[in-house]
Amino acid sequence: MKNNNINNSVENTSDGWINGLIGVIIFSGSLPATRIAVSDFNPQFLTVARATIAGLLALCLLVLSKEKRPTQKQIFPLIIVLLGVVIGFPLLSALALQYITSAHSIVFVGILPLCTAIFGIIRGGERPPQIFWLFSVIGSLIVVGYAISQGLTASPIGDFFMLSAVILCGLGYAEGAKLSKTLGGWQVISWSLVLSLPLMIPLSFFLQPESFSGIKTSSWMSLGYVSLFSMFIGFIFWYRGLAQGGIATVGQLQLLQPLFGLALASTLLHEKVSIGMLGVTAGVVLCVAGTKKFSKKPTPIKSYN
Repeated sequence: MKNNNINNSVENTSDGWINGLIGVIIFSGSLPATRIAVSDFNPQFLTVARATIAGLLALCLLVLSKEKRPTQKQIFPLIIVLLGVVIGFPLLSALALQYITSAHSIVFVGILPLCTAIFGIIRGGERPPQIFWLFSVIGSLIVVGYAISQGLTASPIGDFFMLSAVILCGLGYAEGAKLSKTLGGWQVISWSLVLSLPLMIPLSFFLQPESFSGIKTSSWMSLGYVSLFSMFIGFIFWYRGLAQGGIATVGQLQLLQPLFGLALASTLLHEKVSIGMLGVTAGVVLCVAGTKKFSKKPTPIKSYN
């Protein structure tokens, strides 16, 4: 029995890292896609439109699968998820991308794992080992140090919006992961999106552009990506991964997001990726490897035979 419990725990942890990695890869396209979309859509419309599209899809899936409604105790956590990842991060990151490049904004994503881990302790009750914090803090300091070295005076407004977005996103990630253990991963993001629809649908009509005739195809495709993948599909894998492998530990995979995001920013947007950015990425990759290696292992169950 004890071996089965240990094996199941190891399997869940491995599945958590796999699901989490898939989520991170999907999220990596969010900021480059948002950067493209805000060239034609204002940030406010982009935020409510992506939530509306994803919310209508989520509503259809909930109805077709005949999911039970959340309990009264689950409503407040769902609202926190809504404020963090449905409204907060999309809106603030879109505002930030009016002042900074997607390559610069991606660097701030390196702080997100630390925020998620901290909120995982506050809201999820997790207790990672001390060496985990060493690698987590080093990874975040590498990112912050690089941002400071580039000179925050370039756009303090953009950096403020991006930092605020990351903090709210970390809270939404931790709260959603905790809730997904009882409600289910895709159900958490689905119900959060559905709860936002009474506000998002009217705002979509109110904030829509006066004319859609001049909007480029790339902007429509970017809106579709952030609506379907960033706002919905990515969270299915991400919340499942956090619930399986632990909010703090699997959350460190977000340190890899700059690597994928910078590659997309360079390829799709032709933005300059400096040697310093690549160095930051290499450093955080090593930190992710360290947090995975020294994260808590399953505790063997004592035998009393």
